[in-house]
Amino acid sequence: MYADESNPLLAIKGLPRFDLVAPGHVVPAVRAVLASAHQKLDDIEQGLTPTWEGLLAPLEELERPFEYAWGPVNHLLGVKNSPALREAHETVLPEVVAFGLRLRQSEALYRGLKDIRQGPAWEDLDAPRRRVVELKLREAELAGVGLSADARERFNAIEHELSRLGTDFSNHVLDAIKAFSFTVTDVCDTEGWPEGLRRLASQSHNLARPEDTPPSTPEAGPWRITRDQPVFVPFLQHSRNRAQREQVYRSYITTASSGEFDNSGIIEQTLKLRREKARILGYASYAELSLASKMAPSVAAVEAMFGELREASLPAARRDFEELTAFAAASGHKEPLAQWDIAFWAERLRETRFDFTDEELRPYFPLPRVLEGLFGLAGRLFGITISEAQGQAPLWHTDVRFYTVRDARGEKLAAFYLDPYSRPHEKRGGAWMDECLGRRRVDGQLRHPVVYLCCNATPPVGDTPALMSFREVETLFHEFGHGLQGMLTTVDLPDVAGISGVEWDAVELPSQFMENWCYHEPTLTGMTAHVETGEQLPAELFAKIIAARTFRAGSLMMRQLEFGLTDMALHHIYDPQQDGNAFAVHHRIASQTGVLPVLPEDRFLCAFSHIFAGGYAAGYYSYKWAEVLSADAFAAFEEAGLDDERAVTALGERFRDTFLALGGSRHPLEVFAAFRGRAPKTEALLRHNGLLEGDRHT
Repeated sequence: MYADESNPLLAIKGLPRFDLVAPGHVVPAVRAVLASAHQKLDDIEQGLTPTWEGLLAPLEELERPFEYAWGPVNHLLGVKNSPALREAHETVLPEVVAFGLRLRQSEALYRGLKDIRQGPAWEDLDAPRRRVVELKLREAELAGVGLSADARERFNAIEHELSRLGTDFSNHVLDAIKAFSFTVTDVCDTEGWPEGLRRLASQSHNLARPEDTPPSTPEAGPWRITRDQPVFVPFLQHSRNRAQREQVYRSYITTASSGEFDNSGIIEQTLKLRREKARILGYASYAELSLASKMAPSVAAVEAMFGELREASLPAARRDFEELTAFAAASGHKEPLAQWDIAFWAERLRETRFDFTDEELRPYFPLPRVLEGLFGLAGRLFGITISEAQGQAPLWHTDVRFYTVRDARGEKLAAFYLDPYSRPHEKRGGAWMDECLGRRRVDGQLRHPVVYLCCNATPPVGDTPALMSFREVETLFHEFGHGLQGMLTTVDLPDVAGISGVEWDAVELPSQFMENWCYHEPTLTGMTAHVETGEQLPAELFAKIIAARTFRAGSLMMRQLEFGLTDMALHHIYDPQQDGNAFAVHHRIASQTGVLPVLPEDRFLCAFSHIFAGGYAAGYYSYKWAEVLSADAFAAFEEAGLDDERAVTALGERFRDTFLALGGSRHPLEVFAAFRGRAPKTEALLRHNGLLEGDRHT
């Protein structure tokens, strides 16, 4: 098919050859795929007939080589970033964007889709195929298929520039995180540090130290503190050196906001271009454009949800701060609480109130045991078996593991890669799931889906296995929930299989649903084994975890509302050419949602990759929107009885047959109603957070 079949990115079967892919393969492979795709698109446009086989089937086949040529490049950019890979990606990115625009703006394809929608062929299509046609029509309209020549030229220029800006934003954040560190040399400054922080900070120093300097030890140091989450978070929670906490906190809120990695200009330019793009398409704001392809019916509906959650959460957040202030004062803290004090004193209060620490939990959660428990839960709920398949897939790093998923009869359903640990020198922060290969029919044969699950958990140190914090366990469950939707789909059409075609504000439902099982005692204790004794998590520790579940829930809810409200304001009412700057918008909203005044230098937006380099622009509300759905879905299990095996099995089967199997082939509200038998309610989410009226918030 292509001139250079030795290029691993030009394969169109099997698994991607991550062991062979090099930056030098990217440009020739992607250009070869693009040349072939342009020719195929010419043929489709010239000879299409308005039927599924005459239009949609050829389009599906046209897009398949991109899974092998372009998909792995984007994946490696996130997990194995390098200057050479960036350069190769940036070289062909405009060409990929241009082809995508040509495809979505094709008037011939659009006419063909409309003819299918309005003609006799429509009656011959089943519901998933009709959904594909509807989504492609909407996609074409939102891509400007109906624009005049001049408007389309400007629209396309904006799309190219936004793509470049998003990549630059992400790279700047990664580079800024790598660029910051400071070294703790005085052992007195490590008093109160958990052992895990000592080990990681020592290991971080050794990875960065010049060869002619002595190595660090966890006991004697030196200790290198970075913006990497497994180091940054416990440092703010446990460092008794207030000046050092301040230094780290101020560095965090100014990440990528100055110097060569400054994202300030990218933010303003991105917002300006998004606003212009929306206006070209006839929308009053980018938020309205964004919601045109989402589950939420309007900006007003999103604001109504925010208002309901804010009303329940703000009084609780104020009580949180009053309690924390009183506790810190009683513990000898003399100054007014500052931002860099909150995590430290909240951790002290939590330890006092619930009598346990995060570090006390870590030894019970070695990653291999957690995975065993997680896979066991998936088997119990969904009737699947997960087995490690090392040696059966090329990998991009020695940390990565590969697994297969089978049904109760032993038939293969799917596979997934797990990349669990933080690698700040090459891997972006956060956690995510993405599709490697989607479920589809290839030459009449079913191709099973393959997904990526990527986390940034605390890595192992020396001979000690990775010991997870409880939050890292929740994150693993979250990403695995996304993975289940990608892997257990029963739809063979790649446009609506798995997570494809699912409205963005519903896509978090399976992931957040899975997090709830971390608070079910048999599930949680069943996946624990103390790294030294092998003992399960004691009942008294589990009881403390449950008691602490709603600790500072009002504050945490308001923090998420701050992000969502800021995102919506920037994309709905903010005018980059008239309204000052984006930071002022964030500061105004933060002053309404927080209990401390915002620091003047706070430039958190410069590292807000979700909305400036991810898919959450005018969509960050999706986390809370989907959390309402997921909490309500989990409430069905609670109502039936979480320890009633027969009821859980029946509901698990229904959950699999709806949320996991149907993917994007039906509207999310239809899928929710098929599972729950009614529309979603916010009550379960507020109850899980201890925020229903009359709850005693602790």
